[in-house]
Amino acid sequence: MSDHSFESMRRAMVASQLRTTAVNDARVVAAMREVPRERFVPAAQAAFAYTDRPVPLADGRSLNLPMATGRLLTATAPRPADRALVVGAASGYAAALLARLVASVVALEEDAALPAIATAPPAENVTGAIGPLAEGWAAAGPYDLILVDGVVEAIPDALIDQLAPDGRLAAGLADRGVARLVIGRKAGGGFGTAAFADVDGVPLPGFARPPVFSF
Repeated sequence: MSDHSFESMRRAMVASQLRTTAVNDARVVAAMREVPRERFVPAAQAAFAYTDRPVPLADGRSLNLPMATGRLLTATAPRPADRALVVGAASGYAAALLARLVASVVALEEDAALPAIATAPPAENVTGAIGPLAEGWAAAGPYDLILVDGVVEAIPDALIDQLAPDGRLAAGLADRGVARLVIGRKAGGGFGTAAFADVDGVPLPGFARPPVFSF
């Protein structure tokens, strides 16, 4: 498939999947129009890079839907001076998008079967990190923006603790069988989230909901 074909598919993705689903931040839309998503999936899956569904990567993991990533990015309102952390960086697509929107990005992944984000970051202002996703990457924090690019059962305190004052965190959150996109902000020592969309996002490992004990 030619570069021209991929460019046409990218434009179609923006028109049919992003602009119709409240991905309306001009900078986010521009980044998703320009970053070649096909380079972040296995060659055998390149033809499906712009479809409205998860794209298989390796070891049971998938690249999140374009709409889900776009909605999460839009909700965080990236600013040029922000320091960002991508949790579940996978093949580096979300990190490549954020690299165009913020000052610096840490791309965290724990799955060695995925492309080596730590040794081949997608942009000069992206630093790869390997470690448990639920623990975040405190060494480079605090962060103005944390993007959890997938669906988790719970948002761990470790990630919230790595937010700077007034920092924003966006994630997909599993809620009784439904995946909901949520946005949260750290303010006054507290943190709360608000749901803004239901989505068929990809699950991330290592975020089991803490057990609830009753007596």
